[in-house]
Amino acid sequence: MKRFILSILTLAALVCAVPARAQYYEIASQIPSLISPALRGGFNYKGYVELTGTAGIGGNRANFVGISTSQGFRYASWFFMGVGIGVDVAKGQDAGPDDASYMRAPYDYAYESSATKAMIPVFSDFRFNIGSQSSVSAFIDIKAGAAWLIGSSALRMQDAYMTNDAQFFLRPTIGVRIPVNSQNSSQAFNIGVTYQLLTSDNNYYWRSSSVTLNNFGVTLGFEW
Repeated sequence: MKRFILSILTLAALVCAVPARAQYYEIASQIPSLISPALRGGFNYKGYVELTGTAGIGGNRANFVGISTSQGFRYASWFFMGVGIGVDVAKGQDAGPDDASYMRAPYDYAYESSATKAMIPVFSDFRFNIGSQSSVSAFIDIKAGAAWLIGSSALRMQDAYMTNDAQFFLRPTIGVRIPVNSQNSSQAFNIGVTYQLLTSDNNYYWRSSSVTLNNFGVTLGFEW
């Protein structure tokens, strides 16, 4: 009986493995087409600059306005990968008086803070183009990395602080790509809607070390 059950389980595993193996093979077959341009020096350099504005949601929130740039290579007509850096100005909402010694009631020690802070995000950038590059098309962009506040003070919000320790940074964007002209499709304007996530276990909220900021907004960019 045990041998019969083992045989049935083995057969089921083989049946399930066939489509999975086919999917893995399909993905693996596309890898050489992505890395071969890099090996033969044929990939195309690409640069992006973006202006982004986002509004926070939730009780403890902040609004962000900033500029960023990404530099990398287009490995295929539909895929870009690079690295980037930005400068954002963050404004904590309902933060109270902008006094460096201001302290919320839940804390039993002085915490230097400000309602307005500058932030530096550093990230990897992955962009997927959908449609022909010579005409108006769509794109999906994913930036993921880390962000730090500039200076020693924290960003003060309604009932929480975001410290200057490293924050996990994620900013996916969906938008429209508009070429400058059909003869120069490498240059284009980008307009998109974006979501931004910042989170860290080194922040403070009513004696908790977890503060997450969720933001939605828009991006305006140019690529070359």
